[in-house]
Amino acid sequence: MGSLSGKIAVVTGATRGLGKGIALGLGEAGATVYVTGRATDASGGSLPGTVERTAAEVTRLGGRGVAAPCDHRSDRDVEALFARVNREQGRLDLLVNSALGSPEQRVLWSGERFWKLPISLWDDLIDVGLRSHFVATWHAAPRMVEQGGGLIINVASHAAGSGKSPKSKSILPYSVGKAGLHRLSADMAAELRESGVAVVSIWPPASRTEGVLAQAEVFGDVGAWKEPIFTGRVVAAFMAAGDFFARSGEALVVEDLAKQLGVVDTRG
Repeated sequence: MGSLSGKIAVVTGATRGLGKGIALGLGEAGATVYVTGRATDASGGSLPGTVERTAAEVTRLGGRGVAAPCDHRSDRDVEALFARVNREQGRLDLLVNSALGSPEQRVLWSGERFWKLPISLWDDLIDVGLRSHFVATWHAAPRMVEQGGGLIINVASHAAGSGKSPKSKSILPYSVGKAGLHRLSADMAAELRESGVAVVSIWPPASRTEGVLAQAEVFGDVGAWKEPIFTGRVVAAFMAAGDFFARSGEALVVEDLAKQLGVVDTRG
């Protein structure tokens, strides 16, 4: 029996990247994980990964993976997702918001000045990366309030921590979107505190995601970067520790949290 056996989780944007790594870490701990995203075995995507493949890996690792195709730009899709979880499970213990409408890494980390970027990048990064986190939590929160507790994690970034500098490589819409997640998380935590629902944002380490590996030349040597499942194992340990409510409203650095929880990087 895993430490999260019997727990029900939704991880958005889990076809690949950090979302997939988090889903797999939860699967290792025995959780039932609803894996959301647009890429399916039928439709595919520009990078490897589908909701069905991630769900199968979750199950292989000891949890129960449930493929849940969802376009997080569509409020109707998100409503249907949480209605399904409620219908099939009757509860929700953990929501991890990781969906992101990201451009290619060479664009995301180009350092290009905002007035030279397509305006559509703002819509991509804010709609799926900030607004979608609000919408998913809007649907998840009532269930958690009704059951008397739960945990919501928003995946933010070191890129948002101190704001832009003239030499920053992250583009402005990404930086603003991730910074917005800190305020979103803190304000939601304040409003949910009396209901026993905790909300945190996390700062994952530099990770060897599919997008990074596809354009490794953008970053140079990524050999020392973490595998995405490392963040998933830290999230699982944080959930299993059970005292996450004490950290509600905080922005948590994943590597610091790993040390506190005794999670060791075993390289996948």
